[in-house]
Parts: sequence; C-alpha cells; structure tokens
Amino acid sequence: MPHFRCIEPNELEKFVHRRPLNLSDPGTLNLADNLTEVLRKANEFVPSDGGSILLDQPRTAGGAVPALTFIAAFGEQAAELLGSTVASPNAVASRVYASGRSERLQIGPEAAADHYGNRTLVAIPIRIGHEVCGVLELIDRRQLDHFSQDDVNLLEIFADYISIAIRNVLEGRLAQEIAQRDNLTGLLNDRSLHLVVSSVVEECREAGSDLSLLFLDLDYFKHVNDSHGHLVGSQVLHEVGRLLGEHAEKANVIAARYGGDEFVLAAPEKNLEAAIDLAERLREAVAEGVYCTEPTEIQSEVHDLTGLTCSIGIASLHRHTTPDLSHERCKSSLLRLADAAMYVAKETGRNRTAVAGELVRRRHLDPAAFARQD
Repeated sequence: MPHFRCIEPNELEKFVHRRPLNLSDPGTLNLADNLTEVLRKANEFVPSDGGSILLDQPRTAGGAVPALTFIAAFGEQAAELLGSTVASPNAVASRVYASGRSERLQIGPEAAADHYGNRTLVAIPIRIGHEVCGVLELIDRRQLDHFSQDDVNLLEIFADYISIAIRNVLEGRLAQEIAQRDNLTGLLNDRSLHLVVSSVVEECREAGSDLSLLFLDLDYFKHVNDSHGHLVGSQVLHEVGRLLGEHAEKANVIAARYGGDEFVLAAPEKNLEAAIDLAERLREAVAEGVYCTEPTEIQSEVHDLTGLTCSIGIASLHRHTTPDLSHERCKSSLLRLADAAMYVAKETGRNRTAVAGELVRRRHLDPAAFARQD
C-alpha cells in the first residue's frame, strides 16, 4: 500500500491564495486531505508506481510564469519530491501547464530536465475556470507498459475533482470574507473587529509589544444627511471608508466600521506617540477630502462636499491597561477608553485627537516624515 503525502497546510496556503481572503478558517487543512484522497482514488482507477499533484503559485500581473511545486505525491520518490519545484520549461509538467493539453509518453534517460528519468508518464492539466493552475501526474502504469487514452480520459475527471476541491476552498473563504466586511465601506464590520482585536491583544501581550486603538467619529455627520439626504451620506461614508482603508494598509493597521459614522483602527506594535501621529494624519486627510465629486451607484448627483472633519480618541495597551486583565477585558477596556477619549475630543472643539481623556494639540505634520514612516 503506497504512502500518500501532502505538504503541510501552512505551506499549501500560498498555492490557493488566489484572491484576497481571510486565512483563519480550516479550509486549507481540508484541502490537503481532499487532494491526498483524489490522488489515492486516481491510483485506484489507474494503478501506478508513483504520482503527484503539482500547483503553481498565482502569478502577479506582468510577472514571470511561476514554477510548479509538488504539493502531494506517492511512490518511492514522494518524500524527495514533496515541496520541490519544477522550474525547467522542458519538463513534461511544465509543457502541460503551458499548453493546457494532456500528454502521455515514454521518458528516456536523455530527458535530464524531467524529474522522473526513464519512465512512462501521463500528465493532465488542472484548471480553475479557463486558467491552468497545476498538473496531475502518474508514472509507470502497473500491469501495462504504457498509459492508454482511456487512462487519460479517466484522469482528466480526477483533475476536475482537484479543481473542485480548490474552488470549494476559495468560494467558502470568499463567503466568509464577505460576511466579515461592512457592505458600505468594505472595512471589517463590528463583529469581525471584536474577534480581530481580541486576537491581536493576545498576540501583542505575548510578544511584549504595544497596541494602540483609535476610535474615530465624523463631526456633525447628521448635517450631511439632513442637508443632502441619506444617499449622499452613504456615499460619504463609503468614501471615508476607502480613505481609511488606504491609510490603514500603508500603515499596516486594521480598519473597521464600528457603526454609523464611527470607525475603529487597531494598530499592532504602534506605541502611543506613533498612534497620535497616525490619528493626526487621518484627521487631516478627512478634513482635506472632497466628497461626492462624481455620480456613483449609491447617488447620481455631484456635490463636491468639503469641510468634513472627525474627532479621534486613542488608548494604548502599555499606557492604559494592566497585566492582570484577561485578554477579553483588555480589549473591552481599550475600546471603552478610546471611545471616551473620542468624546473628549468632541467636547473640547472637535476636529482633534485626544488620548484617554487628555487633549492632544493638533499637530503640524510634515508629509515627508510620513512618507519615510510608510
């Protein structure tokens, strides 16, 4: 009975990361099991001395054609092949990957570019939609001296099973990602925020690093709705969410819509001073923005709204919590303190930043300094 192997789920991850996805679900582990099972079944129907599944790593736009990697295998060479790559364009797997056409052939010892040597081999492309993403290979058909066209036809069905297993993981993750996002802004929703912040609090505490939480609320946002209507208000929220998301990505922080016109940013490994700088940058970006400058699906009129401002409150792990708090209570305390600080900013004039109830003066920011930080 051959031993069927698959690379570790954390290594398998990069071969199925074909769209922006949350990686916290167990789908990759299930995929590893599924791929191994498909390879086992393929060997039952087309008994062979060895075989493998090779996948590419999704290429970037304009990037070079990626090498194929052995992600599952069985047979004498399985342990040696697993995790290795086939970089040569002359290898059978590379040709099948490039052409999208199945091949069955005898590989002689002169084919040094291939990974099997003197063997009979069949290679089947694996597709997601119309795009080839990998290759299914079997070597040395038992009881026969070659692979038949019937074998090719049968193995193409198993290649489809591999494609289905990969698509199921992608679609399941996409559904989970959609459920974690706020429909209007594209940022994390409040439920996901609580889960993420709890996890980040634990990670930062274990690493001994700081964590800052920023609570942002738009000033006089009700006036936008009252003056221009709720569709314009929704468009403004959409654009503010996009602005915060862009800044969050550059600063390597997590952004979420907490509800209404309130937003929260979690900044791992940023101390209080760094968080204040980030808050001031966000505050100025919101104030300098011009909103509803073109028709959209949300609202069809141009308004060119200016003068929108926000108030921001900040709390930090090292400054505002104690080690005796549980991770969950620590998270709740940070949110509560940052929220309270935001109200201090509002009560003392709006369009400013406050830290845990202590007002912070608005800073004159050097854009070049922020460019260096990013």
